[in-house]
Amino acid sequence: MIKSDYIILTALILLTACQSGTTEKTMAPDSPDTALIRKTGADPYGMRKYIFCYLKKGPNRKQDSATAARLQQGHMENIGKLAEAGKLILAGPFLDTGEIRGIFIFNCKTLEEARALTQTDPAVQAGRLTMELHEWYGSAALMMVNEQHNKLESKKITD
Repeated sequence: MIKSDYIILTALILLTACQSGTTEKTMAPDSPDTALIRKTGADPYGMRKYIFCYLKKGPNRKQDSATAARLQQGHMENIGKLAEAGKLILAGPFLDTGEIRGIFIFNCKTLEEARALTQTDPAVQAGRLTMELHEWYGSAALMMVNEQHNKLESKKITD
């Protein structure tokens, strides 16, 4: 290689190095999605407070099958109303036969508000279920569960 070839090769290496360094320095770091933060109520850790509810077997579980079915239907309808109102973020039964029958995760500021919402449930009103409420700190992304669930659901539970 002659001296001019070394100069050209060195210039190309320097130019490439400078361009890649410049690109890295001018690229914006990952920035938070402020609209999503507002939508979900996320704190700087991507978390937020919820009210977590254990639904437990209540003292009055000896209804006849027609009454039990009516209470279950009302329970499911109430879940739908609370979810549609944006108050119930997540709900579901446990698949075993233990004392804890299911969970609710509420989008509420206080335990009192969550208690009032749980009292709207016909199964709770009838004593078939009781509740145990706790403040809980979890991912703010849970606020989008119902929106995503509705895209996946092909059959309504009330069908």
